[in-house]
Amino acid sequence: MAKIIALANQKGGVGKTTTAINLAASLAVLEYKVLIVDADPQANASSGLGLDLKNIENSIYECIVDGIDPKKAVVETDIDGLSVLPSHIDLVGAEIEMLNLPNREKVLRDVLNKLEGDYDFIFIDCSPSLGLITVNALTGADSVIIPVQCEYFALEGLGKLLNTIKIIQNRLNTDLEIEGFLLTMYDSRLNLSNQVVEEVQRHFQDMVFKTLISRNIKLSEAPSFGKAVVMYDATSKGAVSYLNLARELLKKNDMEKK
Repeated sequence: MAKIIALANQKGGVGKTTTAINLAASLAVLEYKVLIVDADPQANASSGLGLDLKNIENSIYECIVDGIDPKKAVVETDIDGLSVLPSHIDLVGAEIEMLNLPNREKVLRDVLNKLEGDYDFIFIDCSPSLGLITVNALTGADSVIIPVQCEYFALEGLGKLLNTIKIIQNRLNTDLEIEGFLLTMYDSRLNLSNQVVEEVQRHFQDMVFKTLISRNIKLSEAPSFGKAVVMYDATSKGAVSYLNLARELLKKNDMEKK
């Protein structure tokens, strides 16, 4: 059964999609079977892995709203062992269409139940909001990774996200855990970056991943070529960071291959 991990933070531009793509790709390179569920209407995780959005017949939208079998919507990527359940701009309207559904917070969980036997990991790339789709993602997940950028205002809004997680733990998904806080866009030359790292580590202690994701030009360039950074430049700092994060996640979950 797959470990299902949501990547959530209602702040935009903190590295959710970058992490979803590159952590998933790193695990696939390490020979795990991985699926990315693109739950963001912007569909950046889909296009960032080279999918042509104009030619996608079925997406997460059809699975949620029309009840299509998600296995028919899953697309293989160029990376062996890595698949994507793509998103579509229609997902913007899905929240309104879901309002009348029974158990509307658990629709995505039902979709994931049909897929989890086929993978070691499923990552849900959430949109930068705390709307119904994100609530669905957190209800369907085993745990959540919270990317935090090493910049001013980094901790602003985290309280709101943690409050949402607490509500979901109390009412919808008692097993939901925080997998960890991931510090992104780190620049060791900046005092501010180091201050944010210290502050987050002081606040959340053992819940912070030891791996820091540094600012890296190759990491920024890779999506425009429809590639994960490990396929774009495997020796780059960004690729090495995400491989380290993948190994840290495996170790934490006791899932390392002997």
